[in-house]
Amino acid sequence: MKTAKRGSLWAGGQDYLLREAKAADLDQIIALMADDDIRRAGHQGAEEDTEQYLHAFNQIDADPAHSLIVVEAQDGTLVGTMQLTILPGLARRGATRMQIEAVRVTSAVRGRGLGTAMIRWAISEAENENVQLVQMTSDAQRNDAHRFYEALGFSASHVGFKMRLPINP
Repeated sequence: MKTAKRGSLWAGGQDYLLREAKAADLDQIIALMADDDIRRAGHQGAEEDTEQYLHAFNQIDADPAHSLIVVEAQDGTLVGTMQLTILPGLARRGATRMQIEAVRVTSAVRGRGLGTAMIRWAISEAENENVQLVQMTSDAQRNDAHRFYEALGFSASHVGFKMRLPINP
């Protein structure tokens, strides 16, 4: 899947560049993740300690099954991001899945169609990769996001479970 993806999106009367993230984008990506009422606390102070983010970025960047995508405005500012992962599996007769994660659009341009354009682009990429199922999770508190994803054709078909594990130094 990793082929230095590039493209353009049209949303809200503007053109945006869509591309693979670079390590130099990390500060702006962290800011996008912090521009989120639910996850803001988890990213506080990240600007001073980017080592964990850089480690994660390097792992994502090195694995061809993962793509960290950013959306850049005409002035070079990052206004959106999402991570795409291709997951081969035996379930559903060996169906390949695309997991869409960490979708963020800056509050400055929310509501202008950029999120819709991003998800439609990701679905198109999945089709190009012969993926049979596109899936995502969304925090249970994100009722607006749930309506957004359902309007795009997703259904809340499963219940997700998570378990936090202690971090070993």
